[in-house]
Amino acid sequence: MTRPPLPPFTKDSAIEKVRAAEDGWNGQNPKAVAQAYTEDSQWRNRAEFLTGRAEIEAFLTRKWARENDYRLIKELWSWSDNRIAVRFAYEWRDADGQWFRAYGNENWEFAEDGRMRRRIASINDLRITPQERLFHWPQGRRPDDHPGLSALGL
Repeated sequence: MTRPPLPPFTKDSAIEKVRAAEDGWNGQNPKAVAQAYTEDSQWRNRAEFLTGRAEIEAFLTRKWARENDYRLIKELWSWSDNRIAVRFAYEWRDADGQWFRAYGNENWEFAEDGRMRRRIASINDLRITPQERLFHWPQGRRPDDHPGLSALGL
């Protein structure tokens, strides 16, 4: 099974791959999202190191259990043959109702079948007020007419 678009990436196929990843993460289904990664995929997420789909799925399950009302936007930063770099921001609130906006960058490397075999993420959290929120759409996929990061000045 493959996960198109496949490398080597063009600008258009890299943009398509980034949007597919954003859509998957906004769906918040750890098992489904984990299928986008190779069986032996290696991750660095902040200071946490993961290997393989089972660890990725467990990580995502923990993440979305504590990050309520999660909304994510990803944007292509750069690409080459089998690599894509993105920048992203997501908003979420904790169990106490405190809102956050997380800002980050990811470096992705893909296998020939289009699954991600390496993900390196650097992320910073900023406390925000409910009035500072910018990501307002129903849970799930970001609507096509909702502004992206650059349009939002992020």
